[in-house]
Amino acid sequence: MIVEQKRRALITGASSGIGKATALAFAKAGIDVALVSRSLPRLTTVVEATEHAGVEAKAYAVDLAAIGEVQEKMQHIAQDFGNIDILVNNAGMGYTSRLSETPLSEWQRVVDLNLTSVFQCIMGILPNMRVRGTGTIINVVSIAGKQAFPNWGAYCVSKAGLLALSQTLAQEESVYGIRVTAICPGSVNTELWDTDTVNADFDRSKMLTPEVVAQSILHTALLPQQAVIDELTLMPSAGVL
Repeated sequence: MIVEQKRRALITGASSGIGKATALAFAKAGIDVALVSRSLPRLTTVVEATEHAGVEAKAYAVDLAAIGEVQEKMQHIAQDFGNIDILVNNAGMGYTSRLSETPLSEWQRVVDLNLTSVFQCIMGILPNMRVRGTGTIINVVSIAGKQAFPNWGAYCVSKAGLLALSQTLAQEESVYGIRVTAICPGSVNTELWDTDTVNADFDRSKMLTPEVVAQSILHTALLPQQAVIDELTLMPSAGVL
């Protein structure tokens, strides 16, 4: 009998929201999880929540905003945790402001975290995936990567860039057996709406839940190797963005 080797995933932004829900969904499905976020105490809580799943879960405190250090830290995580089969780039920030009122420092902050840090995470994990001839990279983009919204300029630009990054990477890396998926959810009820960089008044009860998005990410990751979802747009059925 052939026993399938257990898969290992690295998930960024795993201490809350979509990242946390994805970590729990992956653990329930028998996938080992390396969890990345700034807050080690919050990550530890997520690790504890996976204990009954019978998987290995480990927390790694990394500030992805320090983009000059991200690639090396991802490499160290992979060396410590083991070969990464699935990389879920979920970490990011929301930001609202008219473009004409967006300071350069804030623009750079949004682009660094939402786009450049993802590029660096990929650069840390991709070489080993290439060597092994397999791997799945799932980038959590946003409907804002496909459609512009007023007062969300820097955010929309960063997410449109992330979508382009995903599309280019998919074309370049498929020859190495690496699959790339861009998940583009509409509004999701997460802590993003409570942050001091977001000023928006939406009915959060009609938004997608992190768990629904996590199930879509899990489904994408579990597809047979011969298949890939290039891009998935997931919208709330209540008709809100």
